[in-house]
Amino acid sequence: MKTTKITMAAVIASAAVLAGCAAGPSYNDPGAARYPASQAPAYNAAYGVIDSIQIVQQEVDSRGVGGAIIGGVVGGVLGNQVGKGSGRAVATTAGVVGGAMVGNNIQKGRAGVREAYQINIRGDNGGYFSVVQESVVDLRVGDRVRVENNRVFRY
Repeated sequence: MKTTKITMAAVIASAAVLAGCAAGPSYNDPGAARYPASQAPAYNAAYGVIDSIQIVQQEVDSRGVGGAIIGGVVGGVLGNQVGKGSGRAVATTAGVVGGAMVGNNIQKGRAGVREAYQINIRGDNGGYFSVVQESVVDLRVGDRVRVENNRVFRY
């Protein structure tokens, strides 16, 4: 009974430590850290007309420890179901390590390329620029748009 509590405490503590190491989204935008998305100021707004929309390939980043954490927790729970006494503790530890390795490999396997949209815009000032985003929803060539915080919106 005591080893089960110690083992479960170790699993929970390990998961908490690994969760603290998880890399969240990385923002190069200093304003994004200060303001929630719904109240972000339009400090980088531009206006123009969509000149063209192209489908491009974008690499998917698979860094992080999310898969390892989930795999470790699942492996630890499954390993805790095996054996008795010190054998259960060994099985739980092996389950945590093995699950973390499998979860990490699954996450890495999901890396690759996805489709995104490059929206080319002729700005009101006569210059051209482009924005890459995951969807175009209701955007069409010829639409008047506002570009705010590297996102394109109909205007």
